[in-house]
Amino acid sequence: MEAYLLLVVQIQPLVPTKSCSGFNCSIAEYNDYLVNDALRSMNDHIALTWLLMERSTGKIAAYMSLIMDAIKLSFSEKELHHLNYPFRTIPAMKIAKLAVDTYFSGKYKGIGTFMIESAEHLAWACNTDYCACRFLTVDADLEHDEGVIVFYEKNGFLKNSELCNKNRKTISMRKDLYK
Repeated sequence: MEAYLLLVVQIQPLVPTKSCSGFNCSIAEYNDYLVNDALRSMNDHIALTWLLMERSTGKIAAYMSLIMDAIKLSFSEKELHHLNYPFRTIPAMKIAKLAVDTYFSGKYKGIGTFMIESAEHLAWACNTDYCACRFLTVDADLEHDEGVIVFYEKNGFLKNSELCNKNRKTISMRKDLYK
């Protein structure tokens, strides 16, 4: 993570009084979600959206929506993570949406990685105070960005073989919070 980002941005939960209309990540579906669906998802207890705000302007530089998840791992995947448990699924926190405003992606380097690190911190806090969460997961959106797999792999994610389907528009990935 770029240390200077901590000086120029802050992360905070979405609140009903915050206007999100100026956000533009170049993917209409993601812009629309933030403007029209994120608050409804929050009120329905489906997803909690976090905003990365530029301190000097109050503008939204990025956002992510987090949900609880559980993933199925193959026997070999469980061995890789030293998980000798009979459980079919392992608890996780999922990044359901992650988007960086086009203007801010050029202005500041490392915003996407910063958002992933912020999600990790929230997952660790959950582990400490509320409930178990071994992995951070994401369904990498190939439909809108074919290079997204490389981005998540650079940030420590692995493809989930149990959920890997070459005909999908997304690829299920995981990051072990304790490796």
